[in-house]
Amino acid sequence: MTRVLITGFAPFDGERVNPSWQAASLVAAEPPAGLTVTAAELPCVFGESLDVLRDAVRAGAPDLVLCLGQAGGRPGVTVERVAVNVDDARIPDNAGRQPVDEPVVPDGPAAYFSTLPVKACVAAMREAGVPAAVSNTAGTFVCNHVAYGLGHLIATGFPHLRGGFVHVPWAPDQVPDGTAPSLPPATVAHGLRALLVTAARTPAGQDLKVTEGATH
Repeated sequence: MTRVLITGFAPFDGERVNPSWQAASLVAAEPPAGLTVTAAELPCVFGESLDVLRDAVRAGAPDLVLCLGQAGGRPGVTVERVAVNVDDARIPDNAGRQPVDEPVVPDGPAAYFSTLPVKACVAAMREAGVPAAVSNTAGTFVCNHVAYGLGHLIATGFPHLRGGFVHVPWAPDQVPDGTAPSLPPATVAHGLRALLVTAARTPAGQDLKVTEGATH
C-alpha cells in the first residue's frame, strides 16, 4: 500500500476558500484503491508552510508527497516541472510577510525538478477527462516556496521520497460572474486520483517521452 501525503493551502488574499485544500480534502476522503492518503493544510505563510510540511512528512512517513496550490486564471490543473530558489512576493502572505528577491534556502541550489513523472501525470488526468498541462513556473509566492522546500527536503533528508507540486484553478464560486476559468474541486480531485495512481505505478526516474514544452 503506497502512502501518500497531499497538502493544500489555507485561503489567502481575502478569499473565503482555497480550492487546493478543497481538492486535497476530497482526495483524502475518497482515496484511489491501493493508496492511503493523508491530507494536511498548509498556512499561506513563508517559512511556516515548510515547517508544517516537514512535520507532516515526519509524522506520516509517506512514499509520495503531492502539494497543491491555487493558480487563479489557469484553465486546467498544471503539474509543475521545476521550482526556483527565490521568494519574490507581489502581495503579502497571511502573516503580512512580503519577501523580495530572497532565497527559499540560503546557499541552496538554483532549482529543484519534480521527482514525479510530470508528463505521465498530465496524461493520466487528461485520460480521466480533466484538463491538465505541464507548467514550467510555479511563480515566486508561497506555492513556489513550498515546491522548492519540498525538493530540498527530499534532497537533504528523505531521499526515498518522491514528490512534486500541482496548481489548481479557481473554484466556480470564486468567479461567479464567469469571467475567468474555473473547475469544481470535485473535478480536480477526480484528476488528482488518476495522477496519484500513475505516480505510484511509475518507477522513479521514468516518464513519458512526449512533448509538453512551451514556446513562452
